[in-house]
Amino acid sequence: MAENSTNEPNRIQAVENAFEIIEEVGQLGDCGVKELADHMDLPKSTVHVYLKTLEESEYVVKRDGRYRLGFRFLNLGGWVRHENSLYQAGRNEVDKLARAATEVATMGCEENGYRVMVYRTEPTGAIFNNAPIGEYTRMHWTALGKAILSQKPTAEIDDIIDHRGLPQATEHTIIDRDALLDEVELIRSQGYAVEDEERVKGVQSIAVPIESDNQTPDVAISVAGPKHDFGADRIEDELLPALQNTANVIELKMKHY
Repeated sequence: MAENSTNEPNRIQAVENAFEIIEEVGQLGDCGVKELADHMDLPKSTVHVYLKTLEESEYVVKRDGRYRLGFRFLNLGGWVRHENSLYQAGRNEVDKLARAATEVATMGCEENGYRVMVYRTEPTGAIFNNAPIGEYTRMHWTALGKAILSQKPTAEIDDIIDHRGLPQATEHTIIDRDALLDEVELIRSQGYAVEDEERVKGVQSIAVPIESDNQTPDVAISVAGPKHDFGADRIEDELLPALQNTANVIELKMKHY
């Protein structure tokens, strides 16, 4: 993080610095001034000024000398999600999908080259991976992200790879550009994406793309669970039809929001 103002036009370095601090506080959960300063390799006085300003703006809360993000962020996120047509049309249908499949069900979209989880739900007995609503992850790590990529032209996928890279989450993660493009082509032809321990070991997921509106382009839904529960027969006979039916209903509902 730079302390001096940037020479680039139309950019305010202090704003960038503030958001970098916000993200670091979020990742740490809560922290003291010195802890955060050491973590970010910044002067303690600089970090203190930013945290104090964020506290006075009520975006950061201080308790017992430690800082954490405030619920005001949840308020802002709630506004964003409430205005999203995918969320309005899809949340009840994803709930139904989770109950029918007895697995975690999610829906998400792409933003700035990341997969964003717009909604997730889990029935009793389903696995729980503690992924929060609004979570950003690499597109190539998940079935949801790969289903979203399948809706994009190859040139746009190349741009995402160039900008975000292909970092590895597990030994099963696709980290080769050509291999990812080949898989995206397979997803386009078969109509669904598979995540096979590519982000979390032991977890498998199936996702299908959704034809959406201009407000939320490139979206998808998925179900995820333990790999041993995702045999080929169950995928073909149960999970895939349920996903496709849910996607069709959400597509129809989105046209009316």
